[in-house]
Amino acid sequence: MRRDDGAGARHRRRPRLGSLFQRGLRRAAESRLVHGNAARLLIDGPRAYPAMLELIAAAERCIHFENYIFRGDDVGRRFADALIERARAGVEVRVLYDWFGSIRTPRSFWNRLRDAGCEVLAFGPPSLRRPHAVLFRDHRKLLVADGRTAVIGGLCIGGEWLGDGIGPCWRDTAVLLEGPVARELDRAFIRMWRRAGGRTPTPIDTPTGDAGDVAVRVVDGPPAHARAYRLYQILAAMAGRSLYVTGAYPLAPVSLRRALAAAARAGVDVRLLVPGRSDVPLLNQAARAHFGALLRAGVRIYEWTGPMLHAKTVVADGALALIGSSNLNPFSFTGNYELDVEIQDAALAGALERQFLKDLASAREITEEAWRARPASQRWRERLGALVLWVPYRLYGGRD
Repeated sequence: MRRDDGAGARHRRRPRLGSLFQRGLRRAAESRLVHGNAARLLIDGPRAYPAMLELIAAAERCIHFENYIFRGDDVGRRFADALIERARAGVEVRVLYDWFGSIRTPRSFWNRLRDAGCEVLAFGPPSLRRPHAVLFRDHRKLLVADGRTAVIGGLCIGGEWLGDGIGPCWRDTAVLLEGPVARELDRAFIRMWRRAGGRTPTPIDTPTGDAGDVAVRVVDGPPAHARAYRLYQILAAMAGRSLYVTGAYPLAPVSLRRALAAAARAGVDVRLLVPGRSDVPLLNQAARAHFGALLRAGVRIYEWTGPMLHAKTVVADGALALIGSSNLNPFSFTGNYELDVEIQDAALAGALERQFLKDLASAREITEEAWRARPASQRWRERLGALVLWVPYRLYGGRD
């Protein structure tokens, strides 16, 4: 990966964000900005999975792997084989999966990992002692190797993200990070491991040197903390030129919709890329019911025309990026355990901005005129979706 080439380069590449803005970001995320990292954007499973498997193969001390969905298909078995090989080589391997997200994965899949020496835990299985806990899922996607290198983003582990034999792969985004921030992400994993009932592993105490000049902030979001939600609102309030949001499940709370609308009315180029089709069609229809006010305010909305849009990203002014697992809805912002990274680097943010504009070529814009002319059947689907989700939407803080 590219390394630091001097103080002059660091000064040129680091976006100049005001001290008040930086203070707001720090307080919203409740975490510090970590300097000295390298970052590489990973677009879709065919790029992300090989990078992740390479990290696993190169691990020498420990592998921490956390994901909402870990399927027992060909893709899942490929990752399992890589983890088993490292475990048999003496590497500490810990795998944390969400009980509900991975409910279709057979028990034999997990037993094979355990028999090979991997520690495996399920987060949030049903419990009579804590029946309400089933409402709060571990929706995070994280891989950390040796506390030095990490991959974080929106990709789960399954054939949908690779597309092998089942059609085009799902559109998703992750980022590979090397440097001190990987240690912060490793600590985030350990916190979730303890919440799932695991014993605290021996911490890695080997110093992690600088790997580049990228500044990264870990946004560790337990339920009700709404840290990613607060960051979205700050970015909407502070963006001066552009704000490009990709939302897989975009049933945004009313306060965030108003923040986006206010930015658009102030002249900011606000664009929202959403799925044209979804694996949760009811939520997608409910989201569409709120497009009218955004369009009238000047927000440009695009519907992805590919098989499935699963990415969760924001890029502001081509200078600051947010990538991770948080979806654009209250269920994610306040109901799940989520994990994102805020990246302050002109090169990475610029690459994400270019990818967003490239994605628009595979999307169709919803104009205000087309929105007003949509057929009655579509309007009824939107109203039905909003009605069915009204109670859970309000329960998780999506007040209207």
